[in-house]
Amino acid sequence: MRSRNPVFSRRGFSRDNGYAGFNTAPQAGGPAVATQGNPYAQPEGANPYAQNPYATNPYAQQDVQHGAPPQAPAGAGRMTMDDVVIRTASTLGTLIVTAALAWALLPVDDANIGRSYGIGIGAALIGMVLALVQSFKRKASPALILSYAAFEGVFLGVVSSVVDNRIADGAAMQAVIGTMAVFAGVLIAYKAGWIRVNRRFYGFVMAAALGFVFLMMVNLLFAVFGGGDGLGFRSGTLGVVFGIVGIILGACFLAMDFKQVEDGLAYGAPREEAWLAAFGLTLTLVWLYLEFLRLIAILNSND
Repeated sequence: MRSRNPVFSRRGFSRDNGYAGFNTAPQAGGPAVATQGNPYAQPEGANPYAQNPYATNPYAQQDVQHGAPPQAPAGAGRMTMDDVVIRTASTLGTLIVTAALAWALLPVDDANIGRSYGIGIGAALIGMVLALVQSFKRKASPALILSYAAFEGVFLGVVSSVVDNRIADGAAMQAVIGTMAVFAGVLIAYKAGWIRVNRRFYGFVMAAALGFVFLMMVNLLFAVFGGGDGLGFRSGTLGVVFGIVGIILGACFLAMDFKQVEDGLAYGAPREEAWLAAFGLTLTLVWLYLEFLRLIAILNSND
């Protein structure tokens, strides 16, 4: 299933990452892919794509006649949950360290806020470029992913310091707690089966996300060329409503990220794919944190 991260569409976990489609037949020269509990398992010789709502499994052996590269050799390391946890912790740890350094070393008082904010915006642009490069690479690059986390951390440190020191005292900690709460809540709901990531869920979330991003871009254009708050989607009552919508969308994309990790584990993804899982989860958590931070700033500015 292709990533549906709200910021970027990364190539890992998709049909065009060099791996194959759902196919539960045994691999040549290797053990059969486990099918117990797999709702998409097919009888041998059946069309492997007929009943699968996600179209392709990026990790199963591809029939040579389809012309796609085969799965990694059977002896190669397979992704485990420990791999995902360790790489996600490394990525988030890098982001947190650089955010803390930016908070401490880039003051946002009246004399320095312009310089600090300029560095933060520059770091955000570099992080965006790095994330785009990784998104279009066929394989995970740990250096790119960690570099993205480092630059994104600088941006988050500066913007968090601005909001916390000049708008709402304690906003950064509140945003962190909110992000952690949503992550835990979605994980529990997903594992309990209360959230089912199927084709209908995906279609609804993607339609909502496209509309959300389009409205934010229009609002930004009006703000840049017309001045003020644009159409008001990021201030006042409308800003609160759109902040809540942004948080809900982030929660939905978290569920999709969990589904992708689950599929990767079930179908024997190569160990390197754990970096893509870490990258996707980091992107979504950054999205959630910024939406919480913006919502807190709006609520406090309306007091």
